[in-house]
Amino acid sequence: MAERATVEPDTGSDSGPDSRPETGPDTVIATRALTKRYRGGQLAVDGLDLAVPAGSVFGFLGPNGSGKTTTIRMLMGLIEPTSGTARVLGQPMPRATRTVLPQVGALIEGPALYGFLSGRDNLLRYDSADPTADPRTRRTRVAAALDRVGLTAAGSKKAKAYSLGMKQRLGLAAALLQPRRLLVLDEPTNGLDPQGMREIRSLVRELASDGTTVFLSSHLLDEIEQVCSHAAVMAQGRLITQGPVAELAAGARGRLVVTTPDAGDAARVLKEQGVADVVVEEDRVTGEPPDDRDRDLAEVNAALVSAGVRVRGFGLERASLEDAFVALTGEGFDVAG
Repeated sequence: MAERATVEPDTGSDSGPDSRPETGPDTVIATRALTKRYRGGQLAVDGLDLAVPAGSVFGFLGPNGSGKTTTIRMLMGLIEPTSGTARVLGQPMPRATRTVLPQVGALIEGPALYGFLSGRDNLLRYDSADPTADPRTRRTRVAAALDRVGLTAAGSKKAKAYSLGMKQRLGLAAALLQPRRLLVLDEPTNGLDPQGMREIRSLVRELASDGTTVFLSSHLLDEIEQVCSHAAVMAQGRLITQGPVAELAAGARGRLVVTTPDAGDAARVLKEQGVADVVVEEDRVTGEPPDDRDRDLAEVNAALVSAGVRVRGFGLERASLEDAFVALTGEGFDVAG
């Protein structure tokens, strides 16, 4: 018997403390208490309240296994939630799948390709299966999509000969065959070399500048920080925080950085002054500023000078999204770019 969802009415109001994100006509994706529990009891997504602003590049960030792909599959109507609601482009999902999906380009868990067909013929087949696609412009649009993802030269090669990165590009090309209001990308740079990553990130920015909202899931902090205007952080199926990327990073304290030829003495004084997690790297000493917010950092600098430490540089390094994630979750993260 198929699993059925217990869907809460979408009243648009909260009965408890108002901790949910604001939603409105400019919200492209909105979820309320969205939950997915699989048979056997595994809770994959737990009470998710998400709001994705129109025109944003929205990073959906979390380690592998944090519930990102399950959330995307619910948003796209591929699986039903156990409870809660999801609205995409203002329509309830999965009930409005037929209305919503023609306006959405998606690349989820890698593209499904016919290995015996060329990249170009795969796109032609994808497009011919779309009832909204104009057959008169099909070959022109396929050629444009291949060019946009850098696969024109490989368009005649069979897909089974494509590398993982090339397959990712081809899947992205399929999502770009027609103009879309929303583009949903699940780990779009998976398998790409650094140059390929840069190209895809540049393309995402270009699409956003053209007015497309991009919802991009990733386990790479560096990727989110480079390309996204907004982000949400997931951990173990729960939403930790969401908002503009700059504000998420600003919420974390930066590290204190001291440049000095007397690194050993500087480390000792900093510890005496309440600086935690002191790290010495040649002539650079870093640490977490004292928790005592009444203490002026100028006092820490004065203590260094009084101890005879030759201070050549002193200041706070801007907090990164990695700093914010560690502060919020207490966990490390994959930050490779």
